[in-house]
Amino acid sequence: MHAFDVLGDPVRRRIVELLAGGEQAAGDVGSVIQREFGISQPAVSQHLKVLRENGFATVRADGARRLYAVDAAPLREVDRWLEPYRCFWDLKLDALATEVARGKRARRATSTNEQEGDKR
Repeated sequence: MHAFDVLGDPVRRRIVELLAGGEQAAGDVGSVIQREFGISQPAVSQHLKVLRENGFATVRADGARRLYAVDAAPLREVDRWLEPYRCFWDLKLDALATEVARGKRARRATSTNEQEGDKR
């Protein structure tokens, strides 16, 4: 299965988001996903299996618990695929950063002028 096929499902994307925060027990992941998506525990298990079998997640036993963690290797594949397209949003992000900086300068200037006015 291709990385985009795996990540094309919103439930699996959400699981990857949860695991990106650190290793989590299958039951904890299941509770969040069941609450947010209204699906059954077996359905969550199937999504975890797809992630595991396609390299997006690892699992280890801790007694009776199964702890899942994200595996970044397939995400690097996605990142490499996206590289040629970054130019479409990098310029917009640079322009946004410029506008934010202008806004901050304008607020500082306004604040300084108001403080000088208060001193008079």
